[in-house]
Amino acid sequence: MTARVLLLAGTNEARVLAGRLWDMPGLKVIASLAGLTDAPRLPVAETRIGGFGGADGLAVYIANHGIDAVIDATHPFARRMPWNAMAACDATGVPRLRLLRPAWEKRPGWRNVADLAEAVAALPSGARVLLTTGRGGIAPFLCRPDLRIVARSIEPAGPLPPNAVSIEERPPFSLASEVALMSSHRITDLVSKNSGGSGTAKLDAAEKLGITTVMIARPAQPAGDCAETVEDAVAWLREIVGFAR
Repeated sequence: MTARVLLLAGTNEARVLAGRLWDMPGLKVIASLAGLTDAPRLPVAETRIGGFGGADGLAVYIANHGIDAVIDATHPFARRMPWNAMAACDATGVPRLRLLRPAWEKRPGWRNVADLAEAVAALPSGARVLLTTGRGGIAPFLCRPDLRIVARSIEPAGPLPPNAVSIEERPPFSLASEVALMSSHRITDLVSKNSGGSGTAKLDAAEKLGITTVMIARPAQPAGDCAETVEDAVAWLREIVGFAR
């Protein structure tokens, strides 16, 4: 019997996990992407793109497609999907795992804040800001005409006021390129979400240059099984549904 696994994707961990599970006998992996980017990096799996219609829609999908387990490997700052996945899995009785990479530990020169609003308020007048919160995290900062903003995102940022410029770049970034970027724009403050993971070049560059880092904390996560690594997720899945190594 083949176990059907719904992988809520959108992170590098999801792509790696899909690759690990792809050729394992006794498993069928269906990866789901929200479709928020124009050219997503697709995992090695059967893939669907788009929303489910909230928790109720996800529950219907799980039931109609005979899903045996759900692995939520969405971004650490995904606000709705982790809670929708919990509600849908609770409603259908399907096991759920949150694959969530560890957060970055605080470094010298960091200022931790709870959310975007606190990050906006934390910046001193006249700051030259490298904003790395993604396209969806730019708008709150545009109410500060006293700032000089360099907004970096994968997708186009859209129209910006005269005090802001946008850079479209996709990670990974090197320490040298981050130092060059911050130096050329005379950055005084870095704003980042605490996404965790290996992409620390911007943090290393800010520390090297003595730049203040305003770090936005992750949103709350629902209770339940959680893994920090792909290998832990594979072990959880093997225990839950059983499949050959």
